[in-house]
Amino acid sequence: MPELPEVEVSRLGLLPYLPGQRVVGAIVRTPKLRHDVPCGLADRLCGLRVDAILRRGKYLLFDCESTGSGGWLILHLGMSGSLRLMAPDTPPQKHDHFDLVFAHTALRFRDPRRFGTLLWHEGADAGQHPLLAVLGVEPLDEGFGGDWLYDATRRRSGPVKPLLMDSHLVVGIGNIYASESLFRSRISPLRAANRISRERYRALVSAIRETLAASIAAGGSSVRDYVHSDGGAGCFQLSCAVYDRTGEACHRCGKPIYMIRQAGRSTFYCPSCQR
Repeated sequence: MPELPEVEVSRLGLLPYLPGQRVVGAIVRTPKLRHDVPCGLADRLCGLRVDAILRRGKYLLFDCESTGSGGWLILHLGMSGSLRLMAPDTPPQKHDHFDLVFAHTALRFRDPRRFGTLLWHEGADAGQHPLLAVLGVEPLDEGFGGDWLYDATRRRSGPVKPLLMDSHLVVGIGNIYASESLFRSRISPLRAANRISRERYRALVSAIRETLAASIAAGGSSVRDYVHSDGGAGCFQLSCAVYDRTGEACHRCGKPIYMIRQAGRSTFYCPSCQR
């Protein structure tokens, strides 16, 4: 599933082209993805100007004159979604569900597994949408710090790794980035969240920021379907220290990387280095 770095890379790839452009048409080919696509969405979008493209967690937020008569187009890539810029007359393929059409280009949403989301929110504050209002802190914002994370986990006795993936606490830290951040900070994914010291949480927060920044710089991770808006692929997965390296030698100690299951997800770690 595209996580925070992949969504941020998608946003950055669109910024040179779409803000300031006016929508001349929209095409909804699939009425239901993860949620029903709002009725009349194409008519609402037509004629509006895209003023900005923001990100909240794993959601892309297109500001379509929200301070005036417009609102926000809210898009989630789901498990297999991607956005591509192309000529407006490019024929759609099987899994192309939505086009946002401008004078000289079109933004096309492709989602083979149909777990993506396409919604509309009226008004100036997209954060009031029910799907966004329940989200936790942004890991790249100043409010996310070691002291904050320490205080937030005092009553959390479960393992720390699934906790990092809880979007009600902190958003966008997916499976790859949780495993890699814990390895960088030498914390075992099995350790109870309330049994980690303040100092170690400070190290973990630094590791999370470094890991996410490194992935954004590498164009994200293209493990399955994810591609950039120009069709290119991310390469962060090629530099992972533990993720998907079961049985291979740890880069620090040379002992084998283990894989376990936590909350239904694969967790990769080095039992020798991570305590």
